[in-house]
Amino acid sequence: MTTEGRRLNGSDPLEWSRQAVRSARLIPSWLRSTCIALLCLSPLGWLLWALMHDQLGPDPAKLLMQGTGEWALRGLAVVLLATPMAKWGWPGLFRYRRMLGLCVFLYVSLHLLLFAQVYVGWSATLLLEELQDRPYVLVGFTAWLALLPLALTSTHRARKALGRSWRQLHRLIYPAAVLAWLHLFWLARSDWGEALLYGAVLGGLLAWRVRRQYH
Repeated sequence: MTTEGRRLNGSDPLEWSRQAVRSARLIPSWLRSTCIALLCLSPLGWLLWALMHDQLGPDPAKLLMQGTGEWALRGLAVVLLATPMAKWGWPGLFRYRRMLGLCVFLYVSLHLLLFAQVYVGWSATLLLEELQDRPYVLVGFTAWLALLPLALTSTHRARKALGRSWRQLHRLIYPAAVLAWLHLFWLARSDWGEALLYGAVLGGLLAWRVRRQYH
């Protein structure tokens, strides 16, 4: 069957997907935003449910830290994917970058708070010792610091006040993503399979931006 024939009978995948996107636009924007927010928070909801029902094993704090850290990294990949998808004709994800970015910051912040509570007990002395003995802690903390100004300037008012500087500031997401991946890679030690997979995804998304910048 020809391409035109597939389009006529509705079996063309690209045309069907575009029709699905057009149909989704009929859904009120507040409802779409609510669904996206619930989807972003669902991993956190599952972690809390598992904690309350003793489903996280003998070391729940460790699994909570792993879970929040991994979902933060996945969220960063989704945020970085938004621009390529928009360039390829799929702008839906791009419209929710701010919400996705704030959810990433939430997961990273929870990851950091769990570390501060469980591993250093909010002790500055212990924190300095951890930074000296485990450099990956410093790398992860630096990633959080890079994301902090992005979260603080995520409002429309901040974007208007900063003008062109806002776009330059929000490029901090690139080093933040690299640092977050390096934090995971450092923690992986000899089990590098998952870390290398994340690295391939993030590396591909960053390489796309570099290529687009110079071509």
